[in-house]
Amino acid sequence: MSTLTLPLDDNTTNDPKHRAPLIAGDQSLETLTDVVSGIVEQPVVPRSWYVAFAVSSALAAMFFALIGYLIFTGVGVWGNNSPVFWAWDIVNFVFWVGIGHAGTLISAILLLFRQKWRTSINRFAEAMTIFAVICAGVYPGVHIGRVWFAYWLAPYPNHMTLWPNFRSPLLWDVFAVSTYFTVSLVFWYLGMIPDLATLRDRTQSPLRRALYGLFSVGWRGSARQWHRVERGSLILASLATGLVLSVHSVVSFDFAVSQVPGWHTTIFPPYFVAGAIFSGFAMVVTLMVPARAYFGLKDLITVRHLDNMNKIILATSCMVGYAYGVEVFIAWYSGVHYERFAFLNRAFGPYAPYYWTMVTCNVIVPHLFWFRKWRTTPALMVIVAVLVNVGMWMERFVIIGISLTRGHLPSSWRMYAPTWVDIGMFIGSFGLFMTLFLLFCRFLPMVAMAEVKTVLVHEESHAAQH
Repeated sequence: MSTLTLPLDDNTTNDPKHRAPLIAGDQSLETLTDVVSGIVEQPVVPRSWYVAFAVSSALAAMFFALIGYLIFTGVGVWGNNSPVFWAWDIVNFVFWVGIGHAGTLISAILLLFRQKWRTSINRFAEAMTIFAVICAGVYPGVHIGRVWFAYWLAPYPNHMTLWPNFRSPLLWDVFAVSTYFTVSLVFWYLGMIPDLATLRDRTQSPLRRALYGLFSVGWRGSARQWHRVERGSLILASLATGLVLSVHSVVSFDFAVSQVPGWHTTIFPPYFVAGAIFSGFAMVVTLMVPARAYFGLKDLITVRHLDNMNKIILATSCMVGYAYGVEVFIAWYSGVHYERFAFLNRAFGPYAPYYWTMVTCNVIVPHLFWFRKWRTTPALMVIVAVLVNVGMWMERFVIIGISLTRGHLPSSWRMYAPTWVDIGMFIGSFGLFMTLFLLFCRFLPMVAMAEVKTVLVHEESHAAQH
C-alpha cells in the first residue's frame, strides 16, 4: 500500500486535492510501525545519543546540586534584592510554563476540531509539555525560602487551624499548574497505551516486555477498548482546552492583581496565553526539526506539519506584537505618571537592550514566516524558533525584573544582576528538560502510530478516488 505522493510545492494551494500529503513516501501500516518502533528497538544506541545524554544529565545534576546549595545556604545566593524580590526564579517559572502550552493546544484543541495534521506531532508536543511543567514546578517550590514548609501550600486541615491565603494568586498557581500537569500526563499516557502494546508484542527483551505489558494495561485492541480510549481522549481534551486558557491566565494574575507599575493591567491574561502558545510552538519546532532528521522521521513529520506550526507562530507573534502596542497605549492614555515612566524605563532605561531584543525577536523576526521559503526550510525555521525562545525569555525578564527595579519611590530603586547560582540553575533546568526528552526518544514512541495509521488509511482512500 502506498500514499498519494504530490510535490511539496503545492502545499499552500487552496484545493485540498493538491496539497502535499501528511505522510510522504511509500508508507504502509507495516512500514509505519517498523519506522517508529525501530527507534525504540534498535539494539545499539548511536554514540551521539550517549554524548547528548551525558551532557544533559550532567547539567541536570548541577541543577539539583545548586538547589541543595540554595536550601542549605539560603535564598541570598540568588541575585534577588529589595525591591527585586522576584527575579530569574519566577522568570524561569513563567518561561517553562509557557513552553508547555503548545503540547496541550496541539493535542486537545486540534483534536476537538478534528485536525488530522496533529497526529504526527501530538505525542512529541505532549511529552514536551510534561517535561516543561516539571522544570517549571521546581522554581516555586524552592523560591519559598523555607522549603521544608512547602506543604503549607496545600489546603490541609490541622489542629493549629493553619490554612493558606486563598486570596493569593501564588496559591492559585499551585492548583492551576498541578491540575494542568495531571490532565496533560493522563492525556499523554492514555493516547500512548495502544503504542505501548505494540512495543510489548514486538520486543524480544523479557524486561521490556514486562514493563511495556505493565503500562499497556492489558490492551488487546478490541472495539470496546478503542471506544474507551477515544471517549476518554475527548473528555480529557475538553478539560485540557479550558486549562490552556486558564493556567497561564492564573499565572498572569500573579502580576495583574498587584499595584506595581507596568503590571496592573487587564490585558495580561490574553496576552500571557498568546505568548505561551507562541513560545511553546517555537520550542516544538526547535526540538522537532533536529529530531525528525536524526531519527529518520521526515516521511511522517513532513514539511506540511512544520509549515502549519510556523503559521501558528506567525499568528501568535502578531497577537503578542499587538499586546505590546496596547500596553504602551494604555500607559499613555491612562495619564498615570508611574505607568508612563515604567514603559519609558523599559525602552530607554539601563535595561533597554533587553527590551529591544524582546521586540526584535518576538515582533520583527517571526514576520519572516510570511515567506514560504522560511516556513518550509528546516534550517531557517529553526533559526527563527530559537530567536523566538530567546525573545520570550527576555519578555518575562522585562515584565518581572525591570518592573521591580524602579517602583513608586525613587529611594527604593535598585539595580538587579544575576549571580552564578541564578545562571547555573537556568542552564541546569535545560539539562533536566533535555535529559527527560532524550529518555523519551529512546524508550517511548515519539510518533502516535495508532493515530497516524488512521491518516494513512484516509489518504490511501482519497488517492484511490482521484
